[in-house]
Amino acid sequence: MTAVTDEDQGNGTAGTGERKEEAPEGPGKDVGCWDDGLIARRAAAVDAQSGDFGTGGSGTGDTRTGDRSADSEGSADSASEDDDVRPQVEAYGSSGGPLPARLDALRELVGLSRARLDRDTLTEAGRVLDEAAARQRLSSRHTVVAVAGATGSGKSTLFNALAGAQISDTGLRRPTTSQPIACSWTDGAAGLLDRLAIPGRLRRRPHPGPAAFDEALQGLVLIDLPDHDSAATAHRDQVDRVLALVDAVIWVVDPEKYADAALHERYLRPLAGHAEITFVVLNQIDRLPGEAADLVLDDLRRLLDEDGMALGEHGEPGATVMSLSALTGDGVPELREMVGRFVQDRTAATRRLSADVDAAAARLRPVYVAEGRPGLGERAREEFTDRLAEAVGAAAAGQAAEREWRRNAGRACGTPWLRLWRWYESRGLPGSLDRMGQALAPPEEEPTARQRVEQAVRIVADDAAAGLPAPWAQAVREAAFNGAKGLPEALDELAAGGGASKGSGGSERFGTAAGRGPATGVALGGRPARPPRPKWWPAAVLAQVSMTLLQVFGGLWLLGQIVGVLEPGLVTPALIMLAGVVGGPLVEWSCAAAIRGPARRYGQDAERRLREAAAGCGRARVLDPVSAELVRYREVRERYAAVTEFSTTGQ
Repeated sequence: MTAVTDEDQGNGTAGTGERKEEAPEGPGKDVGCWDDGLIARRAAAVDAQSGDFGTGGSGTGDTRTGDRSADSEGSADSASEDDDVRPQVEAYGSSGGPLPARLDALRELVGLSRARLDRDTLTEAGRVLDEAAARQRLSSRHTVVAVAGATGSGKSTLFNALAGAQISDTGLRRPTTSQPIACSWTDGAAGLLDRLAIPGRLRRRPHPGPAAFDEALQGLVLIDLPDHDSAATAHRDQVDRVLALVDAVIWVVDPEKYADAALHERYLRPLAGHAEITFVVLNQIDRLPGEAADLVLDDLRRLLDEDGMALGEHGEPGATVMSLSALTGDGVPELREMVGRFVQDRTAATRRLSADVDAAAARLRPVYVAEGRPGLGERAREEFTDRLAEAVGAAAAGQAAEREWRRNAGRACGTPWLRLWRWYESRGLPGSLDRMGQALAPPEEEPTARQRVEQAVRIVADDAAAGLPAPWAQAVREAAFNGAKGLPEALDELAAGGGASKGSGGSERFGTAAGRGPATGVALGGRPARPPRPKWWPAAVLAQVSMTLLQVFGGLWLLGQIVGVLEPGLVTPALIMLAGVVGGPLVEWSCAAAIRGPARRYGQDAERRLREAAAGCGRARVLDPVSAELVRYREVRERYAAVTEFSTTGQ
């Protein structure tokens, strides 16, 4: 009996009719009837009355109820009863397996990465998510298996052998198969075939017989593809399109082309991760004499191993490799049995989607997996703070504060004569030691404060981006440089009490943060503010005044004796004057020793406050944005780890 076509249905009515069938069955509806559109239903009614199967384009061969009512054989009735109790369509529900969690993680990964990665990088992941959602909305009781192969490999002959009828044309003309042809063993596959864009005129049903009523094949949707090496580009495009959507593939190779580079490099090697849903069949073994079939089969296994495709041998998961002859039927029952077990397992779609997720994750690995442990450590933060402190002159400000403390102590506790000399030196008059030192000092070429800030930002950005994938390293550097655009100006606003720095950096000044009060009381290059005096300074000042008065009193006494106003007696006034002359420097030296510690602490506190102010500004503008980018990368890295956690291919 020849295969029956349904050309009268057209492309539109077939899809519409089958989608109606996927709705919940109503009362009184015969679930064993394969409804393929209005024309098919009318033809089925006519055939049921006439008891004739019909041939050609009547479409009645696609209607199972009509076949069984006309045939009235026991096996057909038994199969009809079995179909009546089996739901025709069962969409994917919530699964406790790892696939839903991996798809959710991949969806979150794509969402978090859109602002950092270009669209082309995420295209494949988005396609996998779309196809997974589309497949999960369709029947889970059906397994779509494509039969693919090269020109003359005998795939259409094998397709007909599995279907038990001459459905796909075979012959010497090449290419013989120009469009995909589908054969569905049970109802409810219309949505799957619509997804594959197979028109209704190319949808078939196996004729009643052992193959059609094989319980193990119930739920199988077999697709005969055009030749993947066809000279017609449209044929290859159709093969690529359908192979990306089916649940499993049976690759048919022949002894002449089993090692063809086009097959291995274009299909088998890129799809090595899909080994669990792949059958590789060496056809036409009837043409090989003696043990040649075993030798060719072993060489085929070797090539598949080189392609990276795992072989399902000794109970291990992987591709099924076997030899047969579709023409003589040798090995076809074994393949039909394997396909039946595969279909009844009903995990092919899940395995296919898991392998697709693995492949998408493998393509995304270079943009998510970093070398080592990237991040911004404490050492890098401290070095950045040190460079900013150097840029604002924190150390110089601390030293200036310490000198100012000492200078104030010298003014308060020093002898009047020494204070007069220091006043002369501070004026910078010609011939003074300070002026001579300035004239002799050679000019130093040092980087400006802005250059130091830019260098500090560049170094910390490189440290944070070290080891990151290129897109995320670029994002970290952009965050650092964008924050650093206003950093020199922000540090300039830290100046407290005015006083611009007139160094090599131009008119940049650095002080304390606004609203926090003066941190140092000094401005780099400006005159420090007067530090507070300790409580013991009035006593020291009184002692110094006393020593000065003793000098003046003793001097006047001696002067009076010299001019004859007072009676001669040089010892007493000389001792008084000597006590004042010696006591003044002694008081000054004692005060200098006493202020050494407080002055150092005051300078260190001034340096610390300016350092903290600069560090706070750098942290807010540079380190925090960089840390935010690193946190974002860690989030996507965790999502990527969730995608690959339950990988079925080890990728």
